[in-house]
Amino acid sequence: MTEDAPTEPMLALTAEIDPRLLEILVCPVTHGPLDYDRERAELISRGAKLAYPVRDGVPIMLPEEARELED
Repeated sequence: MTEDAPTEPMLALTAEIDPRLLEILVCPVTHGPLDYDRERAELISRGAKLAYPVRDGVPIMLPEEARELED
């Protein structure tokens, strides 16, 4: 094993979103497009300034679960 081996399982935990799903998902507040932030596992609505979490590969599209983005 190399020193890099422990990070490999962490990569598996990173939520992946099917690109086809991203094409049809919209922000429930603005009905605008979403950008995927792979590093934070969030769907970003720039119009609503909200970041929706992705848990176990499932987008949680509830405004009360979203994190507010700073300006």
